[in-house]
Amino acid sequence: MAGGQHSNTHLVKGIGKAMDQFKYEVAHELGIQPPADGYWGMMTTRDTGTIGGHMTRKLVAMAEQQLASRQPF
Repeated sequence: MAGGQHSNTHLVKGIGKAMDQFKYEVAHELGIQPPADGYWGMMTTRDTGTIGGHMTRKLVAMAEQQLASRQPF
């Protein structure tokens, strides 16, 4: 996508800051040094993909845990 188009819009208003913090936490857990200036564009695709993949796994696990703890109708 060119021209500043974004396809990854957040459904919850204000969640962007929390997701950024989550990204840094996952990077530290994996031993990947996040960029000091906040610009992730100079990092390798392998590192950013690893971070994103682990973020997704953790979010899916949290959602599954929440669904499992719900009472049946």
